[in-house]
Amino acid sequence: MGRLVWLASYPKSGNTWLRAFLHNYINQPETPYSINELSDLSAVECSAALFRAHDNRPAAQLTPAEVQRLRPAVHRDLMKLHDDLVFVKTHNANLALHGVPFCTPEVTAGAVYVVRDPRDVAVSYAAYTGKSVDFTIDFMSRTGAANRSTDVQVFELLSSWSAHVESWTQNRNHLVLRYEDLLADPTRQFGKLVRYLGDDPNPARLKRAIEFCGFETLAAQEARHGYAAHAPEAASAFFRVGRAGQWRGVLTPAQAARVLHDHGVIMARLGYAES
Repeated sequence: MGRLVWLASYPKSGNTWLRAFLHNYINQPETPYSINELSDLSAVECSAALFRAHDNRPAAQLTPAEVQRLRPAVHRDLMKLHDDLVFVKTHNANLALHGVPFCTPEVTAGAVYVVRDPRDVAVSYAAYTGKSVDFTIDFMSRTGAANRSTDVQVFELLSSWSAHVESWTQNRNHLVLRYEDLLADPTRQFGKLVRYLGDDPNPARLKRAIEFCGFETLAAQEARHGYAAHAPEAASAFFRVGRAGQWRGVLTPAQAARVLHDHGVIMARLGYAES
């Protein structure tokens, strides 16, 4: 059985981009890997289908306590997907609830955490959910912020953006990648990812995988074929802008100041507060 490598992020921070890179780098396809086949090498931890093996009720009926009770068994099931590393996407904070960790330590080999400027997260998340920017900024400040169970996914605990980031970055064995650095120097940053997973990156293979997971490529795939993981109630395309600093043309000075007030300590630690 394999061991789990968590591909973690707060929503709208680059998790799908990370998964697309891994599929293109590992499988080396002749054409860009389909965004609708990103479950080939990575599982989505909150998928209701994974929990159905242990409780066949509709996921929307499961309480957070019931979901937490099932999580360790689901994580052990995920170990059976591959003989070596098993990549698992999660938006959960690396915390515990009802005495149960959201990421079971006993089955974990490591974690890759992608972090993005929370001002850009607020803009992107608001556009995706159809909520106002003010609502989203408030949501990102709540330690109890969560996504409820639905028919397709189980309960997720995000916590506040700051708590989420801190929960994943305090472990020095986790690889932390900034979204902005991935944009500015993808060769170096994705190379770090390959090394973290135990391999020396092949330059030609790395270059091709980066090209195949570029934002324009992913957005074009969504425009042509749709994106199956895209929530049907979402208010915008999943691959919408994909650049850093978009908040400058969207947030009011008061909104930007509110984000800085809520998350300034963590932002400064990550090099965001100075802008």
